Amino acid sequence: MVNVIWLILLLSGILVAALNGNLPLVTSAAFDAVAYAVKVAIELIGVISLWLGLLKIAEKAGLVRLISKIVAPIASLLFPDVPRSHPAFFAIIMNLSANFLGLGNAATPFGLKAMEHLQELNPEKDTASPSMITFLALNTSCITLIPTLVISLRSQAGSADPAEIIGATVLATTCGTVFAIVFNSILKRKYFHKH
Repeated sequence: MVNVIWLILLLSGILVAALNGNLPLVTSAAFDAVAYAVKVAIELIGVISLWLGLLKIAEKAGLVRLISKIVAPIASLLFPDVPRSHPAFFAIIMNLSANFLGLGNAATPFGLKAMEHLQELNPEKDTASPSMITFLALNTSCITLIPTLVISLRSQAGSADPAEIIGATVLATTCGTVFAIVFNSILKRKYFHKH
């Protein structure tokens, strides 16, 4: 459906440009945008590599393990039906810890593994379990301490202080996470405690 919407927007833009006699501008803008996208992508590789390197050092220094120890008791409360010794629990902890540090790329494999293991625990294979829904809500809204991609984009855009977004990001993601947990709890009580 999203592809259809994009196609409609693209075709309507081209049609409007053609009707107004601005079709050469559309072609020029498309080539300019492609060149700019390649430039930004190459510049982002360097900045993201720097952040990932620093965060890898933090991981080697035990920061991820420390955050995992902090997150584990909270995860036990949020996922009471997932045994702490199960691989799903470890994948959930690692995903949330990586998201917390702004390592979305590192969090993705753990998220996929967590869902795979949660499906193993799921008694109804054709329906998402409460733990799967909770995990998806948390993964989507996870508190982010260091928004590496946003900092990188702000740096590439010439921001005087690319990291000033950290406070706002922590506040916004905390609000999102709290809302996700509360809303998930309400819906869980309504739909899964009926049985």
